[in-house]
Order: sequence, then structure tokens, then C-alpha cells
Amino acid sequence: MVNQKSTTLERSLSLRHVVLLGLAFMGPQTVFSTYGVAVQGSQGMLPTGYTIALLVMLFTAYSYGKLVQAFPVSGAAYTFAQKAISPHIGFFVGWTILLDYLFSPMISTLLTGIMLAAYFPSVPIYVWIILFLIGIATVNILGIKLAANFNAYMLLVQGAVFLLFFILSIYKIMNGDGAGTLFSSLPFYDPNGDFSLVLGIVPLLCFSYLGFDAITTLSEETKQPQKTIPKAIFLITGFCGILFVITAYLLQLVYPNFNDFHNADAAYIELAYNVGGALFEALIVAGGFTTAFASASVSCASGARILYAMGREGALPRKLFGFLSAKYHTPVFNVLIICCIGLCSLFLDLVTAASFINFGALFAFTFVNLSVIGHYYIRKKERSLKGTILYLVLPLIGAFFTGLFLSQLDRYALILGSSWLAVGIAYFLYLTKMFRLPPPQLHFEDDLKNEQMNVQQ
Repeated sequence: MVNQKSTTLERSLSLRHVVLLGLAFMGPQTVFSTYGVAVQGSQGMLPTGYTIALLVMLFTAYSYGKLVQAFPVSGAAYTFAQKAISPHIGFFVGWTILLDYLFSPMISTLLTGIMLAAYFPSVPIYVWIILFLIGIATVNILGIKLAANFNAYMLLVQGAVFLLFFILSIYKIMNGDGAGTLFSSLPFYDPNGDFSLVLGIVPLLCFSYLGFDAITTLSEETKQPQKTIPKAIFLITGFCGILFVITAYLLQLVYPNFNDFHNADAAYIELAYNVGGALFEALIVAGGFTTAFASASVSCASGARILYAMGREGALPRKLFGFLSAKYHTPVFNVLIICCIGLCSLFLDLVTAASFINFGALFAFTFVNLSVIGHYYIRKKERSLKGTILYLVLPLIGAFFTGLFLSQLDRYALILGSSWLAVGIAYFLYLTKMFRLPPPQLHFEDDLKNEQMNVQQ
């Protein structure tokens, strides 16, 4: 019988691995797949929307970085809110952020199934879905370092897509196609457009930055996490933000008539053919598959570790969710549970799943920002002028904007998210015997001290 007390997550990830995993989760090529809906929603000012989203997310990224330095363990937003505010709040934040990680692989699975079934109509969609999930489970069970290295190759394909897109787009524009110029202010500001629509599309764009939350769940498998994770957070957020702005800018220049798409949901296929013909269109599809696989594998890894953190301390049944494989040092059962949830892609529609994710992400982001205030400004009393700016003003700005975007979600998303939260409240009441028992908490200080002693020895 495996002694679970002697089986721990293995610190094997360097800064390179963490950055690759974060980029894989964010799936940079999603800027293409969401372009049609986003550019029409912003009335042709999408680069400005991405710029605003980047600025807003940098505040939250800052908060994540500060909290990782204080709490370098698995659990991410769940751990931060629990230790910085209260165990009760932490449980509800962890419960809500599960929506992102449980349903994100399912969305990638559904999109992949639809895409491959369209290209290979003789093969039923359920075959692609099952094969896709088997691949995700295998990569995650065999080890987190393998997943990071595997996703590096996935990112190479996406990198090739972007490089070829930049070359082809610039060539076409310089030859008089599209806007006919590489320099135009219209993609950033159109005097004939409605700027309020740009602000309305920002909540959708913010979810492209969820990768920095994902990598914080890998703190216990990262070398020197207090230094490595904050660096990775800003590298990922900044790089992807700039990439999204440049890509959206070029897309509008190469195809200014954004209202002429036959199908806004699949506008990137029309754009790919317009930019580089059938060959580039095929490359975009291949890149779309690698994006989905990489994103699904990382979100599965992150979700499995949040479940592990909650199971390890008894917030969820410990024998199931707190189990680690002695051979692979991975939460095998949690990986399999998330992949089984992915089978819901056989009958659950994309809108429903996306609504869950939208609610969970913004709810968690808001409380992560508030956790910085709770830990540093209130508990540690960092109240000098510098401390007030770093630990009150900056996170308060982040909490304001993420809370604002949460309140602006459509009614469907709010109802579904609130229903999930209500189920969590009911389970919490059962777990604590109607608040008669204290809620479970993470106790990581002893583990960190033991690890430091082992390193010194």
C-alpha cells in the first residue's frame, strides 16, 4: 500500500517550463479563433480592447505574484483567499475557480471535436472527443515535466503560424491590399464607432490571460517558486498582451471590412484563406488543434492540483482527491475525473460551459486582489506610503475592475455561476456541520521547513 505521507509533488520545473505551461494554457492562437466576434463587438477597435484588458490584468497579475511569494504552494486563488482573508472565503473561492479548470478542457475538447469532424465527416465526433481526452490524460498522468516539454512543441507550431501570418500580412498590405498602409489609428480609435462597445468586450478578452492563474497552481513543483512564479507571471502576461494587440492590429489592416464576414464565429478561416490561401488555412487549422491540446492539458494539470490541494486538507474526500501516484508524483485520480467531465462535451453546448468559466475567473480574480490587502496591508501592517501604494491602492484597482466586469456578465452566466456557488455553500455547511466545525485549512509551513532542511542536508 502506498504511503501517501511520503509521496509529494516533485520540484522539477524551471522558469522555462513554467513560462511554456502558462503560454500553452493561454493558447495565444485563440486571438484568431475569437477575432470575428471580438472585432465586431468592439466595432473595429479591438487592439484598444486588448490593450485595456492587458492593463487590467497586469494589476491582478501583480497580486498573484505578491501572494505566491507569501504562499508558494498548490491551490492558487483558493490558497491565497484562505490564508489571507479567511478559510471560509478560501473554500468558496476555490469552489468557484474550479469552474474554470473543470470546464476549460471540455471546451477545448468540444472545439477540437467539431473541427476534426468537419474535416473528416466519415468519423463520428465522439471518436475524436474520446481520443483527445485519452491524450490529455496520458500526458498529465506521466508527469508535469513531460507535459511542459510536450507543450513546448505545441507552441512551436503556434509560433510558426504567427510568424507566417506576420510575413504574409505585411507583404499583402505593402502591396496595396487591405488598408494599404502599415500605420493607421483606426484600429485603435474610430471616430465613427461607439467606444462604450470596446469597454463591453473587455470582459471577454480578459479570459485570454487566465494562464497566470494556472501556473500558480504549480508552485510546489517549481524550483524556487517565490522567485520563479512571479517572473513567469509577468513574462506571460506581458508577452501575450503585446502579441494580442499586434495581431489584432494587423488583422484589421489586412481585412478592414470586419462586418462582411460570412460567419463571425469562423471568421479566422476566411481571414486565413484571404491572407495565405489554402495552405495557410490548413496551417491555421493545425495550429488550432495544437492550441486546444496544449490549453486542455495545462488546464487539466492545474485543475487536478487544485483538487489535490483541497483533498489533501479534507475540503474534499482525501482518499480520492488527495491521492498522488508514488511512481509519477501526479494526482492521477483528479486527472481522470477532469477528463471524464470532458465527456460532457458530447452533449453540453459551448455557451453553457463558457458561462461557467466567465463567472469563475472574475470571481477568483476579485478575491485574489483583495487577498493582497488582507495579507500585507491588514495582517502584516505594511502601511507606509510605499506599502499603502503596493498593498492597498494597486490591488484595490485590480479588485474594482474585475468586480465591475463580473457584475456586467450576462444574466445567463450569473445564474449558472450563482447556482454553482450555492451548491458549494450547501456542501460547506455539510462539511462544517452547520459551522459547528472549523473549515479545513492548508498547513504548509511544516512541509516547507522540512523541504528546506532536506535541501540543506
